[in-house]
Amino acid sequence: MSVYPVFLRLAGRNVLVVGAGPVAAEKAKKLVDAGAVVRTVAPDTHPDYARLGLAVEPVAFSEEHLDGVFFVVAAAPSEVNRRVFVAAEARGLLVLAVDDPAHASAFGGSVVTRGDVTVLVGTGGRAPALAGLLREALDELLPHDLGAWVDTASALRPSLAALGLSFAERRQALLATLVKKYASRAGAAQPARRGLFGAWVDTASALRPRLAALGLFSKRPPSFLATLVEKYGPRASATKVAERGVS
Repeated sequence: MSVYPVFLRLAGRNVLVVGAGPVAAEKAKKLVDAGAVVRTVAPDTHPDYARLGLAVEPVAFSEEHLDGVFFVVAAAPSEVNRRVFVAAEARGLLVLAVDDPAHASAFGGSVVTRGDVTVLVGTGGRAPALAGLLREALDELLPHDLGAWVDTASALRPSLAALGLSFAERRQALLATLVKKYASRAGAAQPARRGLFGAWVDTASALRPRLAALGLFSKRPPSFLATLVEKYGPRASATKVAERGVS
């Protein structure tokens, strides 16, 4: 299924959560963190949801609950999610149905956050467990100070725009700046972190001598920044970009 990836600005927006179980609690917390005004309806409330401190209306879902709503999260049994989906579709409202893609018009994903950088991994609702594994892998690979990269890119943005560079040239200029600023990172392996992916790293490390003996490894794995440098090659130290005075 083809989907369109997008981020929602929910600050001050009314969001309806149908269901008050542990998974609904996870979604509701993220909604609150995003500044949404959350209304919850559910006949029963799980302790995990109660700990959020959000009011829960102890009633079954009805179409009137969609009045004035911008976005809907359905985290209830499938039959309830179906009724929510049908009613929301009639009003042109998007519904994120937790682990119930048949009754969803929007899908969430697994998220990696570094400061203002958010990386979302989704599988169109088909394989959330795989999305979780990929998230763990990315969490291991992405630099811990990636938020500082945003600061660097944001500070550089006006001067790049003033030079009239194309977007491709801007990326090259930014990469050249990052390489200069984080030169010690290029070519250095990221320290392994704990968690499932960390266990994979440990297993791979244990097997590495045998694999190396078979000629399967010729060099150390590159860092995230080194991978970008390899992709852009000599362009990262950019001739045209350097000539225009970007540093």
